[in-house]
Amino acid sequence: MQFTETGSPAYRRILMSMLLGSLVTFAILYSPQTLIATFAQQFQIPPSTASLIISFATVTLAVSMLFVSMLSNAWGRKKMMALSLFITSVLAIISSFSWNFHILLAVRLLEGISLAGFPAIAMTYLSEEISPRSIGRVMGVYVGGTAIGGFAGRVIISAFTDLFSWQVAFLVLGLVSLVCSSIFWYYLPESRNFRRSEISFQRWLSGFRIGFTNKRLLGLYGCGFLLLGVYVTMFNYISYPLSKPPYELSQTWIGLLFIFQLVGSWSSFMFGKWTERYSRVTLMIWAIIMLLGGAIITLLGNLLLLVVGITVFALGFFAGHTIASGWIGAISPPGGKAYASSLYLLFYYTGSSLVGWLGGLFLASLGWSGVILMIGGLVLLVAALLLQIARPQPAQANS
Repeated sequence: MQFTETGSPAYRRILMSMLLGSLVTFAILYSPQTLIATFAQQFQIPPSTASLIISFATVTLAVSMLFVSMLSNAWGRKKMMALSLFITSVLAIISSFSWNFHILLAVRLLEGISLAGFPAIAMTYLSEEISPRSIGRVMGVYVGGTAIGGFAGRVIISAFTDLFSWQVAFLVLGLVSLVCSSIFWYYLPESRNFRRSEISFQRWLSGFRIGFTNKRLLGLYGCGFLLLGVYVTMFNYISYPLSKPPYELSQTWIGLLFIFQLVGSWSSFMFGKWTERYSRVTLMIWAIIMLLGGAIITLLGNLLLLVVGITVFALGFFAGHTIASGWIGAISPPGGKAYASSLYLLFYYTGSSLVGWLGGLFLASLGWSGVILMIGGLVLLVAALLLQIARPQPAQANS
């Protein structure tokens, strides 16, 4: 295989393209999160119903990724990702013309389906095209882009909603995304190591069977499930202690906490780079320590320490996700990389929904300390899975 090496023009084009694709995907996916209260007020619906604006997209995204891998094997990696970005951008523009909440939810459902084409295939494209020595660094750029995209989307939506309306905000986001999608298509190099195959349901089943029979891959799926689950739990419910004594912060200040996603992007870049020098096991241990330490610090009752705690926690999450997602490509067989990536992301987004919901039960019964107790237990479970992943295997890949 002819891999793309660090420092080459093609390498720089791949980095820029992946950053743009991540920006579009995660800006559109998470931007409505800041408007849940606005939708509840405008459409006269409960907040729980308004929150479906996020859930509809993430659920259909997770399920759709199971099928995207089969299509990409027949259509090609670049074509699939570009089509995903273009369709999603157009749907974001269409959503700005929604006149009731049901229409808006229908568009978000379609966005979830179209969004699946980028994250599921991006990991596969990178693992096929980038030299194994550099895959960790590039995966760090990709994961960092998801953090920047999520933050940028929330900022654009919030600012233009305050200045004009949420419809104008969605229109602007869609137009910006369309421009970024065009640049992505122009700059991303064509696949050199991709081998086209016909759409085959039998091959699709065989690919996922491979993804489910490798114990190390199963452990990484579990890590993804737990990592995003505890991260979403932390930021879903952190507003409850912050809005009450002794903090009593306004919603505006609480919303600014999402700026720590930018700190997380730095963590992704650095830990991705460090996978070229240190073992993934060692780096994942540090990610687990940061997750546990950051969660515990939020219990200390001081606002400055709480900010430090959630910052350290965000650093740990993005480090762990960068390591785990890059590890998938390193240990999955050549013919099963697309399927393994899709399964990882399926578990990843399912964890967001299930663990995030479970955190609300702990909050209701035990308060914030109950949430941290749950998070701590699940992070220790990540450590247990790491022991299983790190166990020597026949023909062991780089770890």
